[in-house]
Amino acid sequence: MQIQVVKSKIHRVSVTQADLNYIGSITIDEDLMDASNIIEGEKVQIVNINNGERLETYAIKGIRGSGEVCLNGPAARKVAVGDIVIIISYALMDFEEAKSFKPALIFPDETVNKLK
Repeated sequence: MQIQVVKSKIHRVSVTQADLNYIGSITIDEDLMDASNIIEGEKVQIVNINNGERLETYAIKGIRGSGEVCLNGPAARKVAVGDIVIIISYALMDFEEAKSFKPALIFPDETVNKLK
């Protein structure tokens, strides 16, 4: 049996930009992506602390060290600049493997979106 478990989580970062006219996705500072083990093109869930919205999209690399967290395309309608979001990715794995799997969880400074 396989189950879906949390693989990566960026806990509480501030939305720095919302770009309705971009094709789609979420742009994330590459430092945050590396630290959380999220790769470009990976499906992610965005949970907005401010308004309760939940959505799925895919990650693209932002400028390393910029603190950038930008919701693009239709997702831009689900956030406001300054909203606090949680970014989560999941993995499908064997039930026994999942019992010992340790996800990459990071807790950046939400005021600047940088690792503490």
